[in-house]
Amino acid sequence: MMDKIAQLNEPAEDDFSDPVALGAGGEESEWREVSVGEDLHGKRLDLALGELLPEFSRSYLQTMLAQGQVYQLPMDLSTAGQSLDAWVSQAGFLDQLPQASKASAKARAGTRFWIELKPTEQSLAFVPEPMALKVVYEDEHLRVIDKPAGLVVHPAPGHWQGTLLNGLLAWDEQSRFVPRAGIVHRLDKDTSGLMVVARSRECMDRLVAMIAQRSVKREYMALVQGVWSEGARREIHHAIGRDPKSRTKMSVVDLAKDSGKLAHTSCVSVKSAKEASLVYCQLHTGRTHQIRVHLAHEGFPIWADTLYGARAQNALSRQALHAFRLGFEHPFSGERLSWTCTWPEDLARCTESLGLSYNLNQTRKDLIPD
Repeated sequence: MMDKIAQLNEPAEDDFSDPVALGAGGEESEWREVSVGEDLHGKRLDLALGELLPEFSRSYLQTMLAQGQVYQLPMDLSTAGQSLDAWVSQAGFLDQLPQASKASAKARAGTRFWIELKPTEQSLAFVPEPMALKVVYEDEHLRVIDKPAGLVVHPAPGHWQGTLLNGLLAWDEQSRFVPRAGIVHRLDKDTSGLMVVARSRECMDRLVAMIAQRSVKREYMALVQGVWSEGARREIHHAIGRDPKSRTKMSVVDLAKDSGKLAHTSCVSVKSAKEASLVYCQLHTGRTHQIRVHLAHEGFPIWADTLYGARAQNALSRQALHAFRLGFEHPFSGERLSWTCTWPEDLARCTESLGLSYNLNQTRKDLIPD
């Protein structure tokens, strides 16, 4: 059960609200001093701090404010020649400083703050861990990675270490200066395939905007239960939210009754057999478990995806979903780039045993029009 909850807690591909505390790897607090400039005068305090500490999310800064980790300094206090650690170690000194607790307060030019970065379970998860990563493309701005099944993308409850983020921090030293180590979209733990990762904050911002504008093409192949007539297309438009009856999974929801987000998946059946079909899927939005939920709702659960109603399969220990193609215009050069990766061995064996052997490299690029 904990593993299912951890998968669900991993943010969706277009959800960037998770707190990130990069660099806080020790057991003692780290202190930062920031000053509000004229350009930030009058802004909400949480927004101003976000400009001064761009490596932290707004929600994380709001938490620090609420927990009394932001101290306002007297205008006449001079810290020249003495470290922050030396100042805060003075007995009773912090007790004399007012704590800034209201995120909605207005920032004033010239105001200085001391911010205490306390290590948390989350922050201690952001540490480098050497691991083998299959990089299919890289330049000074970004990398494209072929993620194996079983690898969690981002630290979450139940999976604080051993994630792709930990591997990226070890792979590339500059990743520690980029929020979420440059991760701009995610794949479920047991989904394999292609992901793009930014190597700088500017590239990350551009890629996030491109995903929001739906100019990044993400194509998947799914092995599903049931016979779906070859060539048959479906445009699936169903809102997705947390299942009202089970907190461990997502479901199609009625937005008039339950909270959720609009979701759109394009699907085409490319090959069928007696008990299974291969279905091409293109994401237009990036909701948690989107393809899995949409296909199950249509009556074609993904092979071995027991969370969403498929039968357990002894020959396959994870859902048969693979992000086989990724394409977009390079965020700096404008060059059109596209990558394709073949079936992993476990999915290849499974499809062949069902008489559905298929060459992903030959998948027609016109299956779903742009």
